[in-house]
Amino acid sequence: MVTSSDVQRLFLQAVFSRGILSYNHALVLWEKCVDAVKVANPALDVHASDRRQEWDAFVNRINDSLNPLDLEFRHVLDEETGKEMYAVVNTRGDEIAQMATDYSPTEIAYFRAVVEQIMLAPNECYSLSSLAALREVNALKTNMTKSQAETVLNSLVARGWLLKSKRGRYSLSTRALLELSPYLKSNYPDECLECTICMEIVTRGVACNTPACQTHIHHHCFRKLPAKQARSCPTCQCNWPQDGRTLRPIGEAAIKDGQDEGRRRSRKSTAEASDEENEEEEDSGMEEHEPSQSQRHKRQTRSNAAVEVDEGEEQEEEKQEEEEEELPRPSRATKSRTESRRRRK
Repeated sequence: MVTSSDVQRLFLQAVFSRGILSYNHALVLWEKCVDAVKVANPALDVHASDRRQEWDAFVNRINDSLNPLDLEFRHVLDEETGKEMYAVVNTRGDEIAQMATDYSPTEIAYFRAVVEQIMLAPNECYSLSSLAALREVNALKTNMTKSQAETVLNSLVARGWLLKSKRGRYSLSTRALLELSPYLKSNYPDECLECTICMEIVTRGVACNTPACQTHIHHHCFRKLPAKQARSCPTCQCNWPQDGRTLRPIGEAAIKDGQDEGRRRSRKSTAEASDEENEEEEDSGMEEHEPSQSQRHKRQTRSNAAVEVDEGEEQEEEKQEEEEEELPRPSRATKSRTESRRRRK
């Protein structure tokens, strides 16, 4: 029998088939799902609305049913347009959840390697050229060929995980930032830049030109700034141009073609970093326990003095023995006279 909960089921099926959708698109789907359920059961008292409060209540009901499955219907603003985008994301980060996809373990490992190179890209460009992306196959200990890797890249772009620009550079899409946000913040804390306005991850935007200034802003956040606030940096208060074109770019515009065709970048694991720290501590500990040059000189002087004293005592003992040997020994006649005198006394 058709019930009001079937609206949520139809809506989730539509979302799963599309991967990611905008706020306006989600409102249209909600309305269509309500109409379909009312056709099957006209007695149901369900309705759709474009009021924000009712939409948020509908989203909360959806998340209540998804929470036992470690899923969430989450939203984020698109970095370029600023549109509110929605998608069902996986809140579990274990290996079992990662395997629950249409991609094989080898393809997932390749996607992870591409994401790492995007996050470690120079000049905060957060993008990777096609040649560099295909070169990641050599770093994997698998039998994947470059033609297979190219097929996987095309599939990731078609499913909305990666974006490919006109320059042929790959970058993280809105869906990837939405679902992989906990993974990126956990594994790349130094590379994840936060927008000074909305506090979300920035991979496309602008930054302040002042050295050591930590201001990073999305394009849409910069456009929404009031005229007075857009004239100066919110952190260091330096003067800004109103159009923002002379600010330091973040994203693909921050790198030139061929600038990242050199050596691949790798991130040190936690184990390697701890091993290096332990080695440094051991080296510093050995340096602390190791005696200084003055201490070594004192110890050497003491040992030399002790050797000289021992040699002097041995020489004195040898002299005494030689003197005793040189003294004349009493003859037998002298011994007999001495014994007879003792008897008379």
